[in-house]
Formats: sequence, C-alpha cells, structure tokens
Amino acid sequence: MPGYIKIGITGGTFDPIHYGHLIIAENIRYTVGLDKVIFVPTGMPPHKKHLTVTSSTDRLNMVKKAVYSNPHFEVSSVEVEREGYTYTIDTIKHFKRIYGEKAQLYFITGADVVKELTTWKNFEELFTMCKFVVGLRPEYIDESFYNEIEFLKTKYNADIIVADIPMVQISSTGIRKRIQEGRSIKYLLPECVEDYIYKKKLYT
Repeated sequence: MPGYIKIGITGGTFDPIHYGHLIIAENIRYTVGLDKVIFVPTGMPPHKKHLTVTSSTDRLNMVKKAVYSNPHFEVSSVEVEREGYTYTIDTIKHFKRIYGEKAQLYFITGADVVKELTTWKNFEELFTMCKFVVGLRPEYIDESFYNEIEFLKTKYNADIIVADIPMVQISSTGIRKRIQEGRSIKYLLPECVEDYIYKKKLYT
C-alpha cells in the first residue's frame, strides 16, 4: 500500500527480554520491510494464568533499556496499564486508533501460536485488522503447520506471512533458572538489562 507505514507489533511477557527477542524482531523488521517494531510487554496474559510473572514495571523498564539503541524499535505500555487480562484484539484496536488508516499493522508471533489463534478473543475480527507475521526457523518442516495456515487463510481470509528467523537458543525461563543457580547470564541479554536485574535482585 503506497504511502502507508508498516508497523510491527510484538508482545510477550519479556521476563526478561533477551537477545533472542531482539534478533528475531530485527530480522523480521528487515525481511518484511517494516518501518518500526513496537514491543508491547503484557500485563495479565490470559494464556499464562498459572504463571507468576515479574512486576509489569520491571518488565517494561527492561524492555525500554533493551531497545533504546535501535531507532526502529519502540516500546508501548498500553497492556501493562490496562486493568484485567490483556487481549491482542484490544491492543490492535489501540494502535488502530493511534495510527488510523495511514498504517498497516503486522502482529509478530511464533510458529507455536498458529494453532491457538482460533481460541483468541474475537479472532475473526482480529484477522480483518492486521496481518500476522509468523517467525519460523528455515529448517522447520511441519505439514500440519502449513495446513493450519492454509485453513486460516481460506476459512477466515487471514493474511499470514511466514518469515525465516535465525536459530537462537536463548529463553527467558533459562535465564531465570541460571540466575537462581548463581550462573552467569552474560551475553544472553543486553548488559543494561543484566545490570537492572542484579540491581533490582530479580529472579533470586
């Protein structure tokens, strides 16, 4: 769409944010040709009701520190400021109100989420409001995954882009575990985030 800006939206608990998140977001930004990517830390994620999540303030602060040096990255606090559970449909509507018809929104997610999309709140309306970018490792071959994408495209007219992402073996769960065990987390996440974690005594 000529004249439109292309905005990626990537959500997550980011507990904590790490280089895997940043590498994937930058790779997708370049591959899809996005003008910018907005990181949206979740408030109370409905799909993680059973998990204990670090305070939204700390998670938001860590994301802000992590993306500060990239002029194409921004952070939004819309979900952490929203009361109750946070749903993607509400977040997309929020950005639609901000950017209006001058922007095309791209919601960035992982391959494991594709089969859950029809369980999301107002998913059919969501498909009309944004495109989906699914990050996938180049060597990933799963017939059921591609069948599901074709099903969503055919039945719901979903616009889903599959983007290759690099193999990054870093996880927030692994980082939290290493901290609890007193092991080093250096080079797994930005130094400013590492400093924040130790200063705030998170995950100990």
